[in-house]
Amino acid sequence: MPIETLVTIGVFAPLVGAAIAGLFGRRIGDVASQTVTTGLLLVSCAIAWTVFYNHTWGHMEAFTVRLLPFINIGDFQSAWSIRIDALSAVMLVVVTTVSALVHIYSWGYMAEDPDRPRFFAYLSLFTFAMLALVTAADFMQLFFGWEGVGLASYLLIGFWYKKDTASAAAIKAFVVNRVGDFGFALGIMTVFWMFGTIEFAELFPMIADKAGTTWSFLGRDWSALDLAGALLFVGAMGKSAQFLLHTWLPDAMEGPTPVSALIHAATMVTAGVYMVCLLSPIYEYAPIASQIIAVTGAVTAMFAATVGLAQNDIKRVIAYSTCSQLGYMFFAAGVGAYQGAMFHLFTHAFFKALLFLGAGSVIHGMHHEQDMRKMGGLMKYLPITYAVMTIGTIAITGLGIPGVGGFAGFYSKDSIIESAFASAASGHSPVAYFAFIVGLMAAGLTAYYSWRLIIMTFHGKPHWNHEGGDHHAHADDGHHHGPFTPHESPPVMLAPLIVLSIGAIFAGWYFAPEFIGHHEAEFWRGAIFVASDNHVLHDSHDVPTWVKWAPLVLTLIGSLVAVWVYGLREGMARRMADRGGPLHAFLYNKWYFDELYQATFVRGAKALGDLFWKIGDVKIIDGLGPNGIAWLSQRVGGRLSRLQSGYVYHYAFVMLLGVAGLIAFAISLAS
Repeated sequence: MPIETLVTIGVFAPLVGAAIAGLFGRRIGDVASQTVTTGLLLVSCAIAWTVFYNHTWGHMEAFTVRLLPFINIGDFQSAWSIRIDALSAVMLVVVTTVSALVHIYSWGYMAEDPDRPRFFAYLSLFTFAMLALVTAADFMQLFFGWEGVGLASYLLIGFWYKKDTASAAAIKAFVVNRVGDFGFALGIMTVFWMFGTIEFAELFPMIADKAGTTWSFLGRDWSALDLAGALLFVGAMGKSAQFLLHTWLPDAMEGPTPVSALIHAATMVTAGVYMVCLLSPIYEYAPIASQIIAVTGAVTAMFAATVGLAQNDIKRVIAYSTCSQLGYMFFAAGVGAYQGAMFHLFTHAFFKALLFLGAGSVIHGMHHEQDMRKMGGLMKYLPITYAVMTIGTIAITGLGIPGVGGFAGFYSKDSIIESAFASAASGHSPVAYFAFIVGLMAAGLTAYYSWRLIIMTFHGKPHWNHEGGDHHAHADDGHHHGPFTPHESPPVMLAPLIVLSIGAIFAGWYFAPEFIGHHEAEFWRGAIFVASDNHVLHDSHDVPTWVKWAPLVLTLIGSLVAVWVYGLREGMARRMADRGGPLHAFLYNKWYFDELYQATFVRGAKALGDLFWKIGDVKIIDGLGPNGIAWLSQRVGGRLSRLQSGYVYHYAFVMLLGVAGLIAFAISLAS
């Protein structure tokens, strides 16, 4: 079968599964719905790995499959296409692999849920939208996929819609992403205004010639490419939960845990990173926009890492670590190391999906408990979950010895930090040194909160075992469900964890030469554009020795502090938290962003809405319009109704007056 046909099947297979489960799920049943959606996802995953293999080792050339016209309005031409190059091949593997494993895992995790066909339909719809996004050949299809994953995430986060918190979290995610998407749409309009096309193949060769184009506004000339790049990045900020537009990400934990893994590991939140790397031809000629990306990414990495220190919900800690790791990816792209950003995206998919699904295994074994303060001592009850989550923790902290090796995160995270230093040393990016310092500090904080999670959950005294008896479980509905003992998850949930742990161990070592090493030029083959003066990735291999060892030193410091505070001095952290203090409150309340946005944007929007509703609509429009006319008609009708007395002599008198009036009028005309 031709590779073009295979790719088309791979992209649309999840959509077919979503349609079958969504439309006929109640009729065919739970097992059939799960089997169809999971089976088609596995087909899509197998095709994705075939494409990736042919690209990486079979030297397959990039190609585009045009399927059908999409939008044709004057010069605005868009066709539904499937573009396959190095970037899309990587993303196909990441998206379909994680999604397929999440489908399999959900067989066990959602076994007792009565709405499984709907859940699996939403999962497959999400995957199709993401595949449409990463294979887009123009901005219009990219925007379609962009909005598609936004819709699917809304459905998945609010899957348990009867919970008020889940519905609120879904609405919050949808609204915050619409803010970012508004900037994204303006960026697409700016690109079309400059180049007259939205097709990548036509657009990218034209960018160098338009590098000096300016836009006059407020008496000043602005770089049009910087403007377009900045606006497009606003969309990425919303989708990838960067600083200021990050508030939806932790609340997305209200969805089922497999949803958290799917959204946070490899799909929706990485769409922004993928988009920036895809548009490297724009950002290489937009230095101000690139600096904005680098600073925003660095601030996000530090912000999320500090907030993760004080969270107690096991899923929220991992969610903030996602936010922080995305910051690493963005500042890598901002300083010119797009290959490093994509490599970290690739490795991050394995260990972040592993951590989220591992957290789901803990929650499953603890009968829906998510507060780490009510855990502890689970190592002997959940040995496999403990082992794989430890692997994921080693991977995300980037533990490894320079020159020797380590787990996946060691290769990709250290490459980003070294690239930031190289960019600063060469003068390529004025903000690269800031990103380098922040990247080192965030590495230490990541180690601290990651090992804090492991120790609070699996080590120490069992805080679920009060007074030596069995803890009493409380489900999401808050009802008491009797005593229980923590238990390991079923094999259908553990198998995906083992597969992901293999990737968390070996993906960095195996793929580093292809993504960022000696074979990187052959691997990317122009899918990532690097200007002639950008030697950041090459220079990152020759940074001073202290730069290579600095991340390991800070990671060890963070790890040892976590072991001392939560392991050797058990109870010390709890006493510190109970005492509170401004710093703990600041971090526990996530820098008070939710409160700030509530006081300004939410209440401000409500006040503005009340103004237009109660004053503009009710009093002015309705008062002078429908209600006013109705009131006047009622008053006039009431007065006139008094003339209808029902007495014959009253009517005769009125008729006499009428006749007299007519006679008087006739006489006046005759004279």
